[in-house]
Amino acid sequence: MAATAAVFSGGLKVKAGLFAAQISSLPLRDHLPRCLFSSSKTIASVSRSLRVSAVNNNHRRSSWPRVSTFCTAAPDAVSPVSEPEKKVESVEEVEENVKETANLLDIRVGRIVKAWQHEEADSLYVEEVDIGEAEPRIICSGLVKYVPLDLLQGASVVVLANLKPRNMRGVKSCGMLLCASDSSHENVEPLVPPQGSVPGDRVWFGNEEDLEQLPEPSPPNKVQKKKIWEAVQPLLKTDDSGVSMLKEEHLMRTSSGLVTSNTLKNANIS
Repeated sequence: MAATAAVFSGGLKVKAGLFAAQISSLPLRDHLPRCLFSSSKTIASVSRSLRVSAVNNNHRRSSWPRVSTFCTAAPDAVSPVSEPEKKVESVEEVEENVKETANLLDIRVGRIVKAWQHEEADSLYVEEVDIGEAEPRIICSGLVKYVPLDLLQGASVVVLANLKPRNMRGVKSCGMLLCASDSSHENVEPLVPPQGSVPGDRVWFGNEEDLEQLPEPSPPNKVQKKKIWEAVQPLLKTDDSGVSMLKEEHLMRTSSGLVTSNTLKNANIS
C-alpha cells in the first residue's frame, strides 16, 4: 500500500504543478482561492501522510488474526481414514488356529531311566528321562504325593520338551511330565503313550495325516514370550474313555496311536 501511495502522490504532484502554472497566467488569479497556488506543498504534505498511514496500516494488519471470508478459501476438511474391517474368523478357522498353536509345542515320548527323591524338596522327584536325545534330560516332577517311586522306574511318559529350564531347589529341570488330574487335584497320574512308541517320537494333536504337515516346534524363548503353553493347557483334557485331546476334537497321538490316561476320565491335563 505504501508503494501505491507513492505513485498516487507523484501523479498528484505533476498534475498540481501544471494546474498551478495554468492558473497563474489567468487574469482572475487574484480572485481565486490561494490554496490553488500552493497546491504543490499541500499535495506533498498529503503524500507524506499517506505513506505514514500505509506503514501503520501494514503494521496493524500483520498482527490481525487470519479470518476466513468468502474470498479466503478455508482449508479442505480432512476426511477421516476408515479402518479396515476386521476379518471375523469362522468357527472352523478358530479351531484350526488352536490346533496349530498347540502343535508348536515340542511334546515327545519319553522313558524314565532313573528316578529319585529330591534331596531339598519333599514333594519333588528327580528323573532322568530319555526323549531320543544324546543324553537323558533331568526333569523335576511334583508327584511324590501321587505316584510311588517304584512305578516311575522305567515308565513310558509324555514330555513337554520346549520349556525354558527352571531351577527347582538347586536342580535344573529341563522339561515337564504331562499328567492327568481330577478336578479336586487329589488324584494325579502321568499320561501314557501308546504301545509301540519309542523315546523321541513326536506327539501332536489332530489326525494321522497331519504328521506330514506339522510345524517345527517353537524355541523355548518363544514358547515363554508368546505364552503358548498357557494358551493351550486349559483346553487339554481326557474324555470319558481316558483318551487325551484338545478341545474335545483334536486327539493327542503319536504315529503308533493315541495318548491316554490309565484311570482318570474327563480329567484335566497339565
